[in-house]
Amino acid sequence: MAEKALKTEDQWRRELTPIQFEVCRRGGTEPPFSGRLLAHQGRGVYFCVCCGNRLFSSEAKFDSGTGWPSFSRDLPGAVRCREDARFGVSRTAVLCARCDAHLGHVFDDGPLPTGRRFCMNSVCLGFESE
Repeated sequence: MAEKALKTEDQWRRELTPIQFEVCRRGGTEPPFSGRLLAHQGRGVYFCVCCGNRLFSSEAKFDSGTGWPSFSRDLPGAVRCREDARFGVSRTAVLCARCDAHLGHVFDDGPLPTGRRFCMNSVCLGFESE
């Protein structure tokens, strides 16, 4: 992985759309079933819109029915997790390991063999075809 991507809040605000800034830099969430990558079926790699860090392979994508793109596993070293207790609910937030962008949350109700569901916001992701 490349070195950390460190920018000021003003730099992020200038580079991202308002919804990308709200979700990636402020920990927001896009409305369910609204993301452009929800039903995306291409083969390739999903990356962080903030820094370009490669996050998930299309091979790990699945339809969870939740309204957000879901993945059963991340690419090695691509993300880090932290406890998120906002709104009185304990969840595990998923952050880009390179720029600390909030991407979504991970849950333990995904398909085998991992049993994980990385529930990501489309606005945080870009896609590169194979």
